[in-house]
Amino acid sequence: MAAHLSYGRVNLNILREAARKELREFLDKCAGSKAIVWDEYLTGPFGLIAQYSLLKEHEVEKMFTLKTGRLPSADVKNIIFFVRPRLELMDIIAENVFNEDKLHSTRDFHILFVPRRSMLCEQRLKEQGVLGSFINIDEYILDLIPYDGDLLSMEYESAFRECYLENDQTSLYHTAKGLMTLQALYGTIPQIYGKGECARHVANMMLRMKREFAGIQNQILPVFDTLLLLDRNVDLLTPLATQLTYEGLIDEIYGITNGYVKLPPEKFAQKKQGEASKDLPTEPKKLQLNSAEELYAEIRDKNFNAVGAALSKKAKIISAAFEERHNAKTVGEIKQFVSQLPHMQAARSSLANHTSIAELIKDITTSEAFFDNLTVEQEFMTGVDTDKVNTYIEDRIAQKDPLIKILRLVCMQSVCNNGLKQKVLDHYKREILQTYGYEYILTLNNLEKGGLLKPQTSSRNNNPTIRKTLKLWMEDANEQNPNDISYVYSGYAPLSIRLTQLLARPGWRSIEEVLKMLPGPHFEERQQLPAGLHKKRQQGENRTTLVFFLGGVTYAEIAALRFLSQMEDSGMEYVIATTKLINGASWIKSLMDTPEAQMH
Repeated sequence: MAAHLSYGRVNLNILREAARKELREFLDKCAGSKAIVWDEYLTGPFGLIAQYSLLKEHEVEKMFTLKTGRLPSADVKNIIFFVRPRLELMDIIAENVFNEDKLHSTRDFHILFVPRRSMLCEQRLKEQGVLGSFINIDEYILDLIPYDGDLLSMEYESAFRECYLENDQTSLYHTAKGLMTLQALYGTIPQIYGKGECARHVANMMLRMKREFAGIQNQILPVFDTLLLLDRNVDLLTPLATQLTYEGLIDEIYGITNGYVKLPPEKFAQKKQGEASKDLPTEPKKLQLNSAEELYAEIRDKNFNAVGAALSKKAKIISAAFEERHNAKTVGEIKQFVSQLPHMQAARSSLANHTSIAELIKDITTSEAFFDNLTVEQEFMTGVDTDKVNTYIEDRIAQKDPLIKILRLVCMQSVCNNGLKQKVLDHYKREILQTYGYEYILTLNNLEKGGLLKPQTSSRNNNPTIRKTLKLWMEDANEQNPNDISYVYSGYAPLSIRLTQLLARPGWRSIEEVLKMLPGPHFEERQQLPAGLHKKRQQGENRTTLVFFLGGVTYAEIAALRFLSQMEDSGMEYVIATTKLINGASWIKSLMDTPEAQMH
């Protein structure tokens, strides 16, 4: 089912299997027929661990979404609530249970908290008078979910917001626990490097947890050589920029959720000859995107400008393969051709899908609006006129463009200028509030707290030094045959990935000065391995680094790390983990506040 998880350097299927085993064990605790009531946010991530078939094998007959009022009727013995530990969800559960109790006295209720039990939530259930109704109250520790052969995500949406706005370190605790689970399965990671306040906290928690388990020696040969913990606020610029890889653009334009994308259906309608086109589908076309699909794995990390050529090359190969049927003369040859047919047909339909997606994206990337926006982004990245009010941004506000687009640009200008002059900042704020509404004052406040949009505190702007020392802007980036990570943003090398690259070679000592200019401490820790578990490295064998982004990572950054893994002379392979897969829009949205949102 999830073979693509085991193709990489590290077999991430082991993690998925461990999660499945635990789920089965919990379901078997609740003997008899079952209905699951889902906290809607969990259904996507769970789908990557277990399909409905697994649940059915364990007598799950019905599934409902958690909502207020009464539960739909179901003739089952057990009702299991799968929920995140959130107080507002406890009130809904209490209402559901009350209504059920009036009707059926023989029901068994169970609750499964994902990823941790919470005393506060249990207290709330007690106050509501329903705690005693639950036979099992348990936790299902699902921290890191395998998304692909080299990618893990916690899908913890509010991690950045909690850490930087609310000073809440819950997500960091979950991260440390997730890394402990990983080490239990894949061996102790001997070297830990980190940059940023949150990274420091996670490393401290991991080392403390390790001391608490001091008696239990982990006898697994380490799979990872190094763990690098990176705070998102060390590099606030990268997620604000428009990603220019194929996968990055799909995410920017349509949004990828739990490995799926929903696309406009009319582009995918199969029209038969002579048929009227009035029956076009209205449901969005839902496609799964991961490396299990050969073509997608090949093109997803390319700069979009290189995708067209790759698709037409693939089209030639596929049509040549179909032409082979004319050369099949003997029974053996015909049999051989027929056996390859399913694979060839899958390749052909995959090509048709990606050609359609590429056409959809091309319509946008060739538009004037896209080009103008990108031009301003690239001016900011190269330090052009970052200290004064930008006329393009003013125009876009006057045209009432989507607010998130405006906020991305203004934040980008602020980040590239190390804060804006008070006069410039006030001008932007006034324009935004007058155009979009005064309720967004809370959002502007949040962006300031998170360091994205702030007044200049010192006259010194370190960005030019950082840009120069780390070579963050490369003129004439080669988009077709890249030789540097900057191809993912057509010229801008993501700071986060440059730091990762330099850690591997020549090491961070070479950039001490620049590291000091970036927020938060940088550090190195070593974890003792039990005797006999030190790796004997074979000649030419690559090292493996797990890079953990605290606060989110973009698909373009993932593409840049995959590029580094594939470089002939890098000697390093990367596995990526994060609290959440993000893009500029989803990230800013997670920091937005309107009074209505707070009411619910």
